[in-house]
Amino acid sequence: MTELEVKQLCNRVRQVAYDIHVYLGPGHLEKVYETALVHRLRKADLNVKPQFPLNVYDEDGTLLGEYYADLLVEDVLIAEIKAGRSLALEHVAQVLGYLRSAKLEHGLLINFGSFKFEIRKFAWSQLMKRKPLLKGK
Repeated sequence: MTELEVKQLCNRVRQVAYDIHVYLGPGHLEKVYETALVHRLRKADLNVKPQFPLNVYDEDGTLLGEYYADLLVEDVLIAEIKAGRSLALEHVAQVLGYLRSAKLEHGLLINFGSFKFEIRKFAWSQLMKRKPLLKGK
């Protein structure tokens, strides 16, 4: 998928997520927003895999753990959903960790829990792979 196609995909997901936020408003559990997003993205003829498993390996190939990204859209975009007061640095770290583990470049972090709709786009590039995730204070 080209960069332009990924950008268009992100815009479609962003609009669908915004429409859900307007319709449902804040106050529901994360699972409700996840189910709504899966439903509406599938209605828009997008391939969506909810609770997509991601394995984390040590440098020698030993399996260290398994996580589940909320959504994998069109096999190129991870969408992580939150239903909290606001997005936090640990949410950012979570999405970047998912991208590294899945060996994918593109992710969205969406918060439905705030009165103001929050969404952030992440691109895990080759350059970022060489830098530490977050610097200590």
